[in-house]
Amino acid sequence: MKVMVDFEECLKDSPRFRAAIEEVEVDVGELEIKLDKLVKLCIGMLDAGKAYNTANKQFVNGIRELAQQSTKDEVIESSLTKFAESLQEMINYHTILFDQAQRSIRSQLQTFVKEDLRKFKDAKKQFDKVSEEKEAALVKNAQAPRNKQHEVEEATNILTATRKCFRHIALDYVLQINVLQSKRRFEILRSMLSFMYAHLTFFHQGYDLFSELQPLMNELGGQLDQLVVDAAKEKRDMEQKHSTIQQKDFSNDDTKLEYNVDTDNGIAMEGYLFKRASNAFKTWNRRWFSIQNNQLVYQKKFKDNPTVVVEDLRLCTVKQCEDVERRFCFEVVSPTKNCMMQADSEKLRQAWIKAVQSSIATAFREKGEDAQKLDRKSSTSTGSLDSGGEPKERSLKGESALQRVQAIPGNAYCCDCGQADPRWASINLGITLCIECSGIHRSLGVHFSKVRSLTLDTWEPELLKLMCELGNGVINQIYEAQREELGARKPQPGDSRQEIEAYIRAKYVDKRFVRKPSPAEQRSKFMALTKQERRLSSSSEHLPPRPPPPTPKMRPASNASAAAGGEEARRDSLFCPDELDSLFSYFDTSSKLRSIRSADSGIQNSADGSREMLASTPSNNSLSEAGEADLPEPPVPLPLPRRDSPVFSEPREYSPGLQLYWASCARSLPDMAEALAHGADVNWVNAEDDNRTPLIQAVQGGSLVTCEFLLQNAANVNQQDIRGRGPLHHATILGHTGQVCLFLKRGASQNAVDIDNKSPLSIAVDAANADIVTLLRLAKMNEEMREAEGAYGQPGDETYQDIFRDFSQMASDDPDRLNRFQGYDAPRL
Repeated sequence: MKVMVDFEECLKDSPRFRAAIEEVEVDVGELEIKLDKLVKLCIGMLDAGKAYNTANKQFVNGIRELAQQSTKDEVIESSLTKFAESLQEMINYHTILFDQAQRSIRSQLQTFVKEDLRKFKDAKKQFDKVSEEKEAALVKNAQAPRNKQHEVEEATNILTATRKCFRHIALDYVLQINVLQSKRRFEILRSMLSFMYAHLTFFHQGYDLFSELQPLMNELGGQLDQLVVDAAKEKRDMEQKHSTIQQKDFSNDDTKLEYNVDTDNGIAMEGYLFKRASNAFKTWNRRWFSIQNNQLVYQKKFKDNPTVVVEDLRLCTVKQCEDVERRFCFEVVSPTKNCMMQADSEKLRQAWIKAVQSSIATAFREKGEDAQKLDRKSSTSTGSLDSGGEPKERSLKGESALQRVQAIPGNAYCCDCGQADPRWASINLGITLCIECSGIHRSLGVHFSKVRSLTLDTWEPELLKLMCELGNGVINQIYEAQREELGARKPQPGDSRQEIEAYIRAKYVDKRFVRKPSPAEQRSKFMALTKQERRLSSSSEHLPPRPPPPTPKMRPASNASAAAGGEEARRDSLFCPDELDSLFSYFDTSSKLRSIRSADSGIQNSADGSREMLASTPSNNSLSEAGEADLPEPPVPLPLPRRDSPVFSEPREYSPGLQLYWASCARSLPDMAEALAHGADVNWVNAEDDNRTPLIQAVQGGSLVTCEFLLQNAANVNQQDIRGRGPLHHATILGHTGQVCLFLKRGASQNAVDIDNKSPLSIAVDAANADIVTLLRLAKMNEEMREAEGAYGQPGDETYQDIFRDFSQMASDDPDRLNRFQGYDAPRL
């Protein structure tokens, strides 16, 4: 509506002018309301558009993911990718449309309302004010008495000034009204026209986009019709094949359905068999067995790495077993172990026995390694929980260990004779050896050298790290330091065995080529090690301290609520609830545990009691709230104090034992190897430091590899300090789960107590360290089961070995995850 106000009527201030003014004010008020509403609706439209675009983007991403999943079908992948690109373009066009609406509707109209309408309102306020002043001046002028001249003059002057001001402001107000009425027309039309052009562009772009896409869509439509026809045909073929197979009679050759033969991939035979475990209960588990590459392996799941039962079929025999309770059993016997298996039928048993015998004959015919491989296989692996046992999926062996060890500088050649591609190693020295030198090292005795195969034996992660931190270069710098000075000739490949043996004995037994350090060199070495230990201590002190562990709350295992609380309590342990429940149910199946009497407490244990003992393991955060009133709460464990940096005073006497002591704490394996070469006692006792040993210092240093090196060199895992604490005590106090696992594997006594009558288990319980408590109790339970079964010297329970192997792997790959009290240095308690 266009309402123009006449300037002449403005000067007259006639009723016609006042009516026009009132009409304009009403119109502008309605205009402001409509514009505000339109702007708000535009904002809502933009918000809805952004939400639509977001949902549309997620939909397009879903199409892309479906295309990636369909990589095997090129038609689906390419079509979905093209559709996703087109829809993404439409999303971009929508974004441009909403941006144009933002600029044309919201921004322009808001500017018009905030600026032009505000000016109109300000002008109206001034006009209303001066109108009131004019009315007041007129009233006062009319009321002035005739006989009071000065009042008449004053009223006249005020009226004159007020009329003059009124005319100026009224003219300005009328100007503002007319300008606003003129401007509102093109502002509104321009805004809407811009918005409509944005829509026109949007639909043109969409039309062009889908016009380009239309040929592809038409082509896919034709292909879709053919796909429907093909799918119907395939369905009929499958139904026909299904009927044909159902009609076949497998009564005469049903055994062949129970196994597969894939000669192209080297698989002589594969299928399901029951395998008897080597634990105390002799449990039977169904596994997928395979004879391939002259090996007998099995898998629990298809994605699992195969577990090797027999490394070389030439070294084993197979026989039927009629002296067991189960039917259809046969046994594969190798030099290191026997494996009892059960088939589903007599025909299937004979088929497996024949397949094993055929594979043995084939292995002898094939070209391979000669008697050297028999020598490798007959060698005994030392210093390992799995020595002579069955290799496991998660242990390193074969080419993996060989490649990692030979990658160390100097390890690609034999340490003693220089033969290329050595496949043997001395694990306590950390060197690689050829087959001939390894035989000589084996003849020296395990107190000098422990020989292991890099390709046939199982390698724990801590042993592999030990090999990678030493190597031929480091060891030869120690054991051959004076060889050239003494004019000794190093053997070469092809030399006689007598020459090589004489050199090896002179090198490692007599230590003829080791250079004795001077007192100055000893002092320099001591200062370097103490500085390195300080640096390690200071770097650990800057780590953020962890909060102290909460109060452990013991829970009974007598009711359902307590059991539910137990699952909550184990949530922060490295054992997941499913794993612990599986362990409990596994150990509960043994009726023999009910007759086991604890050797140290004289308390009758039952299967349920064993489960309760494990189930009461405290978690890292808290134990179950259930049962707080039933059992007393142990004292709140205080946070471990920081270890003050020791004051390194000048020792009265330098010795190899002192060097080994500080090198163990400083985590320096080369310096430790040098100290042993100089004659250091691996169990040397530091009388000036609470009778601590190098192994206890290695625990304080926090290095698992350092502990492994000392243990491989005959360190006493149970030697105690002045407070009666052995390495297992110190590892438990520090929360070093990896070291606890290592010491338990190496025969550490968990029943030993210190001068405070504290065992490692009681220390771990007070500290609420669920993982260490679980390891200690599992080790105790495994020991009791072996005693009940009379299985001394046997490898032990497979479940127990699997758990400890998992912890060993984690201690090697992610040691920080196992260290309970990071940020605290070793306490001097």
